[in-house]
Amino acid sequence: MAKPNLHLLSFFFLFFFLSTLLGLFQCTLSLINPGYVPNWLSSEEAEDVNMVQTYSDSWKKCDLSVGKWVFDESYPLYDSNCPYLTTAVTCQKNGRPDSDYEKWKWKPSGCSIPRFDALKFLGKMRGKRIMLVGDSIMRNQWESLVCLVQGVIPTDKKRVTYNGPLMSFNAMDFETSIEFFWAPLLVELKKGSNNKRILHLDLIEENAMYWKGVDILVFDSAHWWTHSGQTSSWDYYMEGNSIITNMNPMVAYEKGLSTWARWVDLNLDPRKTRVVFRSMSPRHNRQNGWKCYNQRQPIQFFSHLHVPEPLVVLKGVVKRMRFPVYLQDITTMTAFRRDGHPSVYSKAISEEERQKQGTGISSDCSHWCLPGVPDIWNEMLNAWL
Repeated sequence: MAKPNLHLLSFFFLFFFLSTLLGLFQCTLSLINPGYVPNWLSSEEAEDVNMVQTYSDSWKKCDLSVGKWVFDESYPLYDSNCPYLTTAVTCQKNGRPDSDYEKWKWKPSGCSIPRFDALKFLGKMRGKRIMLVGDSIMRNQWESLVCLVQGVIPTDKKRVTYNGPLMSFNAMDFETSIEFFWAPLLVELKKGSNNKRILHLDLIEENAMYWKGVDILVFDSAHWWTHSGQTSSWDYYMEGNSIITNMNPMVAYEKGLSTWARWVDLNLDPRKTRVVFRSMSPRHNRQNGWKCYNQRQPIQFFSHLHVPEPLVVLKGVVKRMRFPVYLQDITTMTAFRRDGHPSVYSKAISEEERQKQGTGISSDCSHWCLPGVPDIWNEMLNAWL
């Protein structure tokens, strides 16, 4: 009987031991470093795995919408003397006695948002156009972004230009423009016969023609869709040739957003344009808007979190799109900030006049004082860019 070859057995044993050890090492390495890709994958497969794992990992670590407001004495990043602020949001100039609302910073649970650096932002935006599209809350955010950058630009190297519904802040040395386009409903609102206002749920091109060729588009649209009765902006809807006098507002909102989504899918190239949709900014209205009056601190916690219906509709529409849209969810984080609205400080009158007028003064609990909450939205936007 032939004797076993001890050298051959030793070789097989050593090969088995090393293979097992290598497998354990790769398994351990993949647990330590989720981006690790085993070398038996082709380079194309490895790229796909890295892409999926990086996205999944960053999503877990950096959901910017979950966190808390922390007081930071180093804020604000500019003051209310910024020349591009409209009177209605300069709450300090309008007599608001407190200023703590300017000093709250948003701290996400899994990461931190870099402090806004105007020169770095302009460096990233060199030769580019960024356009914010939407309603007066988006105008609020545009003013914030312009004030965040304008301080580092010499006076003769910046200007604002107007073109119908479009206004543009130009940083000439950087060949950068920060633009705001007024389109609170995104789709077209037109005058019909008898001066009736018609909201065309399936028409958008008159607005959208301004969006072509823009490098970064930031949209919002929600508040105007929830107006009803005397505050409604239209008399009836149209789809094709059909006139609709009565429709659930959220059904109409979904139809309007779907028209916007189809336009983006068909007309924009994700290699050339990045698209952000910012979720709705919460109101703090009660009894004619007095819920935000005299509030000096953010709300500390909610007994239960309410997800507004427009946000549910928006998420559903974005999820069905082919174009990669970044949904910037600021709704819950901003709901804590009932202290950040202009309230009765939306125009400059003396405290004595205020007390005389009492509750006859309107209180704005929809827009935001600047410096203030929209600065944080722009820090989040900058971190994403």
